[in-house]
Amino acid sequence: MSLGFPGRLDSAAASRCDTRRISPVLSRNGMIAAQHPLVSATGLRVLANGGNAVDAAVAAALVGTVVMPSRCGIGGDLFAVAARADTSSDRLAFHGSGIAPRGASLEFMREHGEDAPDGRRVLAQHGPLSPSVPGFVAGCFALLDHYGTKSFAELAAPAIGYAADGFPISPGEARGIDATAYRLRPYPPTAAIFLLGGQPLKSGDMLRQPDLARSIALIANDGPDAFYRGEIAQGIASYLAAHGGALTADDFADHETAVSPPLGTSYRGYTVYETGLPTQGFVVLEALNICEQAPLAEMGLHSAAAVHTEVTALRLAFADRRANAGDPDFVATPMERLLSKAWAAEQYASIDARYTADIDTGVLTPGDTTSLVTVDNEGLMISLIFTVSDSFGSGVIAGDTGILLTNRAGHCFELEDGHPNIYAPGKRTMHTLNCYLIADDNDTPVLVGGTPGGDYQPQWNIQTITGLIDGGLDVQAATEQPRWQFDPATYPIQRGDPFSLAVEDRLGEETIATLEELGYPLERAGMWGAGGSVQVIARDPETGNLAGGSDPRAEGLAIGL
Repeated sequence: MSLGFPGRLDSAAASRCDTRRISPVLSRNGMIAAQHPLVSATGLRVLANGGNAVDAAVAAALVGTVVMPSRCGIGGDLFAVAARADTSSDRLAFHGSGIAPRGASLEFMREHGEDAPDGRRVLAQHGPLSPSVPGFVAGCFALLDHYGTKSFAELAAPAIGYAADGFPISPGEARGIDATAYRLRPYPPTAAIFLLGGQPLKSGDMLRQPDLARSIALIANDGPDAFYRGEIAQGIASYLAAHGGALTADDFADHETAVSPPLGTSYRGYTVYETGLPTQGFVVLEALNICEQAPLAEMGLHSAAAVHTEVTALRLAFADRRANAGDPDFVATPMERLLSKAWAAEQYASIDARYTADIDTGVLTPGDTTSLVTVDNEGLMISLIFTVSDSFGSGVIAGDTGILLTNRAGHCFELEDGHPNIYAPGKRTMHTLNCYLIADDNDTPVLVGGTPGGDYQPQWNIQTITGLIDGGLDVQAATEQPRWQFDPATYPIQRGDPFSLAVEDRLGEETIATLEELGYPLERAGMWGAGGSVQVIARDPETGNLAGGSDPRAEGLAIGL
């Protein structure tokens, strides 16, 4: 049975997944799994009308920027991995993030930053100094240039319609607006959209964004130049300049999406491909290499021993990220060494039998996002992730553009001297976003997956991948398995927080008690209280059949033709 399809589940993993909420979706002629039903429906319509997987992903992502404004927007970033079923030469990663302001020095950003809870200085986390140049729009055009069969204008029509005519706000988005209202109120263009009479919009209220509709329509008519070199870039830059921001139209003008082969590593007979720098895709690959040293299946997928191994592998990989990774145009990251099996063996050998409070990197020799996956009837597949970084990003809608701007620069750059991810003018920050594609032992792509969640992304992606490969879970069971997550990881603002591991009760009392005995500071997350919105689609290379799974912890939907 092919990876991710029903029938591979072993009894040990099954015992932890007996609270299944949804069966996997099976189809043959195309499939999408996304975090919002309107996003999934849009992608399915494109597939039904003859579009391919990338066409569907772009149209769906554009709708996502309208109906999930707390998570994503055309003022945010985009990353993707894509591959065709019949060739290994057409396997690409798309890195759509932009630079920090060229005109704002490190000293200026320190002076206008803020203090973290532990007293360290960090960049302004929100507001007009927190955005970097958004990469989403250019990323969409790059995807279509390489794989698309339909025009951006055709694919943007559903998003323009939802923005202009409105749609009922989902419960999840309503919770996001309510939780973030205090950060939206200071910015009148933002408050005018999301706070009716000063009060947060509620679930079922109609949300209309006419200015955003006009901006997307302008891009559809004039192409990416409208966003990066034309009226929109000028409008964003003028608004920011008038409100204390630093990005200029010149910062936008030469933005390009970086396209390259993805990073990859072997894992128990499969090859896992990930986005490259400046994303933390390599964290997933390094952690998998460490986990491969351990007999996870024999340990029991959800045993304390397996959880301890995976948690520690990720903590080691995060430590390596903090010590070594940054914008590849500014920093030489020893990626070959970080992803070597020899380094993984050294890291695995360093794992203590008990929880260790302080984990640092070894010595090397010279927050809110959304994601979707699509596969078409010819086996073209894509995992796409897009974001405004924190919930509602910077909080700033740039005047009458209607565009909510990311806070990626403020959220992720460091101010620590000598740090590889230290802020610099014109530099791209390290990114929490990452998404993956798995190929079988013939190097045929057989599965795409991803999840939003900031530094939780590598954690949930590791659990999904090991659940599929080590545990034999089908795609839906892999999204539903009992979950854990830990803090802190790499966000500068959280660096001084004490370590804690949150676990869902479905891990079982024996596992939870043993983790406590190992010294872990635990938080109980209830039966389904961990976060995430894991989306996965598998393809059987022999039959072409598809199996899709969508995380029940979110509002998403896997649906096929």
